[in-house]
Amino acid sequence: MRIAILGGGVSGLALGHYLAADGRTEFAIFEAASVPGGLCRSKQREGFTYDLAGGHILFSKDREVWELMRSMCAEVGGVVRSERRTAIRWHDQWVKYPFENGIGDLPPQARFECLSGYLRAAEQRKSDGTAPRRFDEWVRWRFGDGIARHFMDPYNEKIWCYPLREISSNWVAGRVPDAPIEDIIKAACQVSTEGYTHQAVFDYPAHGGFQSITDGFAKRCAERLRLSTPVQRVERSGDGFLVNGERFDRVVNTLPLQRLIEVVPALPEDAKQAVRSLRWLGLSSILIALKRPHLEPRSWIYLPFADQGPANRVTYFSNYAPSNAPKGCSSLMAEITFPKEEAPRHDAQLVDELLRGLERAGILRREEVLFTDVTTQPYAYVVFDHDFDRHRDRALAAIEGLGLETFGRFGRFEYLNSDQCVERARTMAQKLLARLGERARS
Repeated sequence: MRIAILGGGVSGLALGHYLAADGRTEFAIFEAASVPGGLCRSKQREGFTYDLAGGHILFSKDREVWELMRSMCAEVGGVVRSERRTAIRWHDQWVKYPFENGIGDLPPQARFECLSGYLRAAEQRKSDGTAPRRFDEWVRWRFGDGIARHFMDPYNEKIWCYPLREISSNWVAGRVPDAPIEDIIKAACQVSTEGYTHQAVFDYPAHGGFQSITDGFAKRCAERLRLSTPVQRVERSGDGFLVNGERFDRVVNTLPLQRLIEVVPALPEDAKQAVRSLRWLGLSSILIALKRPHLEPRSWIYLPFADQGPANRVTYFSNYAPSNAPKGCSSLMAEITFPKEEAPRHDAQLVDELLRGLERAGILRREEVLFTDVTTQPYAYVVFDHDFDRHRDRALAAIEGLGLETFGRFGRFEYLNSDQCVERARTMAQKLLARLGERARS
């Protein structure tokens, strides 16, 4: 069986790893860029390293996947293990994350509003346990008006770039921490509670940034990796496919669906329109190189307010691994999202707005900034609006109706972390190899 894998990001590379380890198939990975890795790529500049699509960390609930991804870092000195230390910059003070477990850090009036709102919401859910479909209404249904006003509304408006009433609540399971009432009462009384044990400990490559993981996968299938080779056309040919005119038995897509519909002429127009109707966010990642030997012991922070600048999250990047910054220096990485309708910004004004906001928030001093470096990713976050399921289901039905397989964060429009992409790759490999076994028996 000859398999074409479209896209050399973490999904495509992990699939290649599993197929190569089995050894029974021929495959080729088509990657348009000169360097594989996709959203997991990293960049070096003047001795600093940062990731191009947000502050990745290595963690998985799936122990096998976690160990596999760790093993990819063997050639770069393994991994650095850290305890997660996250916080919210609430105006001019720090509040523990998740916010509901940190309300004891708030001034008395705000603390009262958050606690009373949370208790009222819990009581109201007893009479109406049906979760609202609108995300803005869901926030109040789950957390109450106080937490909504003081954190959830401004933060989510900043990161999602669309009115919250236009976003569905379908995506929140496993993504938004859920604290019991007892913990909230304790937090309000300044009794410490831990509201988000997921990712309490995480790993990061000792050298080379997060890309060291995808580099490890790429080495496992280097002979099958075709770099600087964009997919130009995919079409049926008998019981197989032609990819750029070359014959394959199966095609597995990991490219964004928006890219896939450009190269598969057989897809019906309504399916293409469904893909165009999907929403997503792009991301600007901005390295901030600092003339400061050490950062505060934090992993990352959240910035919910507009006067803190355009960034919604800042990663204390040199805390992930000492090699991420030269000796005597440190680094931050800011994340700024933008909707698909807007062109990404690289300009000096954006950087100035960012640095002024971070200085107002007390995160840095302008005079300690050595330089900044901006990279943008056109596809970063899936947006779950109220038409999401309808559009995605129509698109996937048409794609799979042609016999194409598709998976990955934007290959299937799922909110997946890198470890979950590897999990999906393992499942896809099992599916393909099972089909190979069926052919051998027939």
